[in-house]
Amino acid sequence: MPEYSLRIPSHATSPRIAREFVTSVLQAQHLGAIVDDAALCISELVTNSCVHAAGSATGAGAGPGLLLVTNPVGLRATVFDTDVTLPVMKEGYDGESGRGLWILDSVTAGRWGAERRGWRAGRGGGEGGKGVWFELGPQGPSR
Repeated sequence: MPEYSLRIPSHATSPRIAREFVTSVLQAQHLGAIVDDAALCISELVTNSCVHAAGSATGAGAGPGLLLVTNPVGLRATVFDTDVTLPVMKEGYDGESGRGLWILDSVTAGRWGAERRGWRAGRGGGEGGKGVWFELGPQGPSR
């Protein structure tokens, strides 16, 4: 299965960069049917990483890493950052925050999760952190 990866800085434009990357990969792999859902989900996760990951709010931390694994009918996307705190869906949300994981859960029909595993785990490095992943494809939501 083809893998695509990108490391982006923690910056206000990071979600846009991530959306464009996912869109390009999926269009190249003839997976246009899931582009909109994937772009929305990756944008939410990258935003969460940039806002909540340790050091990211000040720009001091490394930005998120993206890993996309495609197959002929779908995608597994993971957003990595250096914060070990796993995300938790809140009971509700307010007008300012808390909607991202609800959106992710809805769009992926619950096909997402998180694990303590850094960007470089399995790539010859020992960076700590977490990865938040989601899957889209034939078992996912239809639009």
